[in-house]
Amino acid sequence: MNGKTAAVSMAEQIIGLLDQIDRVHYSQPLSIFNGATLGQHFRHIFDFYDCFVKGLPEMKLDYAARERNPMIEKDPAYANEAFSRLLPYLSELEEERDMSVRAHFDQDKGPLEHTMLKSSVGRELMFICDHAIHHLALIKVGWKWVAPGADLDENLGVAPSTLAYRKGHQAPNDQA
Repeated sequence: MNGKTAAVSMAEQIIGLLDQIDRVHYSQPLSIFNGATLGQHFRHIFDFYDCFVKGLPEMKLDYAARERNPMIEKDPAYANEAFSRLLPYLSELEEERDMSVRAHFDQDKGPLEHTMLKSSVGRELMFICDHAIHHLALIKVGWKWVAPGADLDENLGVAPSTLAYRKGHQAPNDQA
């Protein structure tokens, strides 16, 4: 699987999850998240995909320039539509193309200073997928917190490399 296929597959998985969750659980502040919501995690994943897509015309990314649309974190149907709108942009990419990524390393409270780093479309696709996997792992924890009986894929939020490792190191009687 290449980066664009992985990014599309990840977005489609997220769209499927958004179809399963009700608005109340989606926007409910969770103590396990220090008051954050499942919707905020979905919105955060979306923001990184959105920054990637918005950076494509000039091949310049700035992940700190996130829109943080509150509707995406409050309404799973709205979030579903937002993710669905990104899919066409992800399917026709040339992974070898160079990109620049604005990196913000300064932690001061003043204006953000930045450095431009060289990257590629493929590398950034890998990043947004890895970032999504990380947040999906958190979403799975929060979802089980609000809906203990929820039927979630046990591999949700697990990196492909971990799944491959588990498969290769599974004992004959091991079901995990």
